Amino acid sequence: MKFIFTFLIGIGIVLSFSAQELNAEVVVDAQQTGRSQLSIFKTLEQSVDEFINNTSWTSQNLKEHQKIKCSFFIIIQNYDSDQFQASIQVRSSRPVFGSTMTTPVMNINDGDFSFKYREFEPLNYSTNSFSSNLVSTISFYVYTMLGLDADTFSELGGDSYFEEARQIVNAASQRGGPGWKDSGSSQSRYSINRDLLSQNFVNFRKGLYVYHRQGLDMMYEDVDTGKQNILSAVDLISENAKNRPNSALIRTFFDAKADEIMKVLNGGPELEISSTLSTLNQVAPVHSRTWRMIEN
Repeated sequence: MKFIFTFLIGIGIVLSFSAQELNAEVVVDAQQTGRSQLSIFKTLEQSVDEFINNTSWTSQNLKEHQKIKCSFFIIIQNYDSDQFQASIQVRSSRPVFGSTMTTPVMNINDGDFSFKYREFEPLNYSTNSFSSNLVSTISFYVYTMLGLDADTFSELGGDSYFEEARQIVNAASQRGGPGWKDSGSSQSRYSINRDLLSQNFVNFRKGLYVYHRQGLDMMYEDVDTGKQNILSAVDLISENAKNRPNSALIRTFFDAKADEIMKVLNGGPELEISSTLSTLNQVAPVHSRTWRMIEN
């Protein structure tokens, strides 16, 4: 019971369920280059920060508390002149209605991130055009993030953002290098976007809505119904997991949510969860230690 009570304590905050745009933290870590003191890395960090936070990605005009909290963590592995070899981890979260909690929505680690950048070079996004792999990759993850966030507030609400991300994939596929084409890797940007727009992943996206809007958000007024809906969401998402067990979307969902699912299932009213436990062990066995902590 402890988790659910903690989860619900506090003054309810009325949230806009169409909130978009970003409140992003950007970190560029160049330790691996052995030259982290170079000014270009700090300039790059500032340029990416301003690009993400100052670009109008949508038609929304939002107040600060309505923006999506997210982070872009770029690790520079090699640097030579204007050539950068790096990885990028992108995370986002959204508030839970009626509480002070946030819940993770997106957590993607992309290790195939090479780009050109000259110090003080302007970064600008334009639909259907390719200016650089840096701009295209950042923009791709911005629209993917916006789409996933929208999916948690309305069923399949992220379509327009995923379509924008697809235009980025199409424009970058000719000039952007690895990550933009069908390479067989479920982790590629191409594969992530293809899956999000595929009818084969409709249940995954519907599950995001049920889990967040009808599950976590519902707990503010009806813990029993909210918890039951989270069980339903896990079943929806697991249907996709059984058909596409190696999908990056499925894997990152359970990586982000495993501890949260465990706490929700252990707290509040008792429900029949034996079939859900069996499903979790089948589709996300890497988290079996966490699933064993769920009281059945």
